[in-house]
Amino acid sequence: MNFEPIDNCAAHRCLSRRRFLAAAAAAPAAYAAASGAALPRDAAAIAAQGPGAAAVTRVKAAFVRRKGEYGMRWPGAVYDGEKARGAYTEALRAAAKALAIEIDLRPAPLHSLDESRAWVAEAKASGPDGLLVLLLDRQEHAWPTAALAADSGLPTIVHAPLGTAFTTNTAPLANRRGCVILGTDDFDEVVTGLKMFRARRKLAEMRYVVLKGAARREARVPHLGTRLQYVPASDFLDEYLKTPDTDEIKALAQAYINGAAGIASGTPRDVLNGIKSYVVARALLAREKGDGITMDCLGALGASPVSLPCISWSHLLDQGIPAACEADLNAATTHALALYLLGVPGFQQDPVADTSRGTLIGAHCTCPTRLRGPDAPPLPYDIRHHHGSRDAVPRPVWEVGQRMTVVQFVLGADETTPPRLIIATGSVVGNRAVPPAGGCVVSVECALDGVEDCLAFPGFHQLFLYGDHKRTLLAYCRLFGIEPMVV
Repeated sequence: MNFEPIDNCAAHRCLSRRRFLAAAAAAPAAYAAASGAALPRDAAAIAAQGPGAAAVTRVKAAFVRRKGEYGMRWPGAVYDGEKARGAYTEALRAAAKALAIEIDLRPAPLHSLDESRAWVAEAKASGPDGLLVLLLDRQEHAWPTAALAADSGLPTIVHAPLGTAFTTNTAPLANRRGCVILGTDDFDEVVTGLKMFRARRKLAEMRYVVLKGAARREARVPHLGTRLQYVPASDFLDEYLKTPDTDEIKALAQAYINGAAGIASGTPRDVLNGIKSYVVARALLAREKGDGITMDCLGALGASPVSLPCISWSHLLDQGIPAACEADLNAATTHALALYLLGVPGFQQDPVADTSRGTLIGAHCTCPTRLRGPDAPPLPYDIRHHHGSRDAVPRPVWEVGQRMTVVQFVLGADETTPPRLIIATGSVVGNRAVPPAGGCVVSVECALDGVEDCLAFPGFHQLFLYGDHKRTLLAYCRLFGIEPMVV
């Protein structure tokens, strides 16, 4: 089924669709220029300062092969095992450096099952974040070693390049919880596996600043371990009211205006007020040594004249800092997972079904513009009020036909209940115009794979992500004992 984007804003004090798309074509370059050299360095970037940023991921790795020549047995005499080992070692070291993780690679391959037993026992004693078993052989102790690692209780990734496995070898471990088999010559798949270890460690160590209620307290997210530092919501309001309109705030607000295709509703002052929330959030993250932030925004600020932090949360996500709306912990942890594992920010949204088109619409007021990742150019966007006819939010135009993923943690109440993860994939089919429709101004419409009726779609505040990440998310679930809810 083919859909065209629905955009009826021409009659509603907005840019016409033609004028908007024409202006939007130049927006990425304009915004990139404005957010780079034209801005003070600390206005253009922010770094996480909490324990998640300092967390060290440790992986124990070993090659597995028999001694001597390969001979006629698979992978066969045609296979240059030493050359492959050298290439994989170099790639592994490069990945460790790029991901800032520690990989303890055994100097010599595991040449016997006794050596493998000793290596696994040593790993269990040292407690790394995971095991990486790199097979260079299909024979003798190769797959028994993979099984030993999978039985260790440590999350295990087995790399089995072409020639090292028949399906008869992989079948016994294919659906084993805590074990992921990567049967491929593509080493990028191994790098993705390493990102899984890193994401799990960062999720366990990171600190979310939760602006909600009137009391300070600390907590942990069950099973995941994510630290929660609750801070009185009034702290945000107090900090906002004492923050002046600095040159930095003015420059960043102007950069958003310069990069936009237009201001469909609202004023430059609304943009500046929203950007002030970014500076306030940055100060609170520094004060609390936080890696991410979430806020009971409507409860804390809805009745006040202070601007809701929609545009500032969008800016934080664009820079790779987890920022969740409405103090929703399901969404907050999912934001962190998307950035730490997949490298893309998510659009947290309220799900709406369109029965006439069989589609799911994600509607909300905070959406990142750099949906392909913090280092990618922003999508074309305009600036407008949110559904409350107040404050300024950027409305990115999602590309029709773009593959996308829906994902959300559903957290358990305590340590006895592991989290679940909603996973669905589909394609963007439109950007719904608000107005004339009601709801939140960022309203992205998608057709989900194999789903024709979205009325009972599970979850709330799920994230929409650019790209099809289903396979990676399913592997992550299997590796860490999370129940996938695949739609």
